[in-house]
Amino acid sequence: MEISPVFKVTAGLLMATVMTIFYINKPSTGVVPELPNTWWGPGTENLQTDKTVRQFEILFTKAQVNDLKSRLKNTRDLAPPLKGTGWSYGTNGTFLKKNIVDYWLNKYDFKKRLAYLNKYDQFKTNIQGLDIHFIHVKPKNTQGKNVLPLLILHGWPGSVREFYELIPMLTSPQADHDFVFEVIAPSLPGFGFSSSAVRPGLGAKEMAVVMMNLMRRLSFDKFYTQGGDWGAKICGQMATLFPEHLLGIHLNYCYLAEWKSVFKIFLYSFFPSLLLPKEDHHLLYPMKKHFFKTLLETGYLHIQATKPDTVGIGLSDSPAALAGYVLEKFSYGTNPSYQSKDDGGIYEKFTPDTLIDNLMIYWISNSITTSMRLYAESLNSFSRLSELSWPIKVPTACAQFPHELFYYPPKLLQDKYLNLIQVTRMPRGGHFPALEEPKLLSDDIWKFTAATFNSSKLSETKKDEF
Repeated sequence: MEISPVFKVTAGLLMATVMTIFYINKPSTGVVPELPNTWWGPGTENLQTDKTVRQFEILFTKAQVNDLKSRLKNTRDLAPPLKGTGWSYGTNGTFLKKNIVDYWLNKYDFKKRLAYLNKYDQFKTNIQGLDIHFIHVKPKNTQGKNVLPLLILHGWPGSVREFYELIPMLTSPQADHDFVFEVIAPSLPGFGFSSSAVRPGLGAKEMAVVMMNLMRRLSFDKFYTQGGDWGAKICGQMATLFPEHLLGIHLNYCYLAEWKSVFKIFLYSFFPSLLLPKEDHHLLYPMKKHFFKTLLETGYLHIQATKPDTVGIGLSDSPAALAGYVLEKFSYGTNPSYQSKDDGGIYEKFTPDTLIDNLMIYWISNSITTSMRLYAESLNSFSRLSELSWPIKVPTACAQFPHELFYYPPKLLQDKYLNLIQVTRMPRGGHFPALEEPKLLSDDIWKFTAATFNSSKLSETKKDEF
């Protein structure tokens, strides 16, 4: 029986597709450079550089509060939203002024909230010319348990405020575990109370060097890390650059950023059941829907990767502008469906005090512009984009919250995270789980650490002071 040309072409395409999928499923490789300890601060490094660890306390001065209240009071009427659009065009200006601006001006208890923000011991130390701010919380009543250092890193537009509910869950001993965590939570360079670079070039991988040197300054040689958003990327860069020092990384934003992954997602779109169970097809397909959703929601990324200082002018000068810009990310990042609500759903998981605490950290430190420069320093060239695709060999856990910005199947994540120990599909939560669902996140960190911790391997977590 003669085989039809159509059948031959179809079979050939099918075979080519299968062979291509097989080929690109091979583990990633990449050459990782050894990065220098670049001096990012003013002047040049010298022997007189202060390497001490100094106590720090957040302050809201009377002058700062009075100036802030004056600006809030003089916020003019904002353009009302189009009828029935909720927050789909961005932050609802009417809601913002009536609720957020008014609350910040008249109901936010500055004295009480300042005491709350200072509830944990905080410090600063100079790393590579930058004064790095960090929270350091040691467990109490360890009763012979192993104390494991855990570096936790925030992203944008978050801050260390994300971790205030999470920290006690990690530093309180649990009966069914023979370890407990000692938490170090820094403000990333240029964020909050950590100083910013005075010259270009401080991107994610350079911040990974700063964070490694911070841990060395604190005399930690081996430790765990946890992060989301940019914190996840920096944790990944640390694992790539310093694999011998990281015992494991737990991420609530496991990401893929290489053409190979995009190509695989495209190829699997012809046979999605090879990649995902039927009930999960909607998480990646149809591709057109997800592509345009990404395009629609990443406008901020493009401007921050190119002209962060331009948008920073308005956000630094107007607290209402800062609130509108930041809270829109908290609305969408928590649950995209909240865009249909007039209040953006921002009170579904957060209190007004929690949201404004985070805004205060940016406002008082005047760091919104310098925080956004991380996008430009990390994403504005193809050479830097390739750094995000470096493979990671350190034991890794991925906590996947259902309303996270992107979803990647474990089968694809294994291309980047070569030692993927644990993938957890969470029942609820979005992009800010440390604030939204701290118990779920904490439990997953404990579970991962229990699966990877070996007391004989970690006979000594500290080294001589750096």
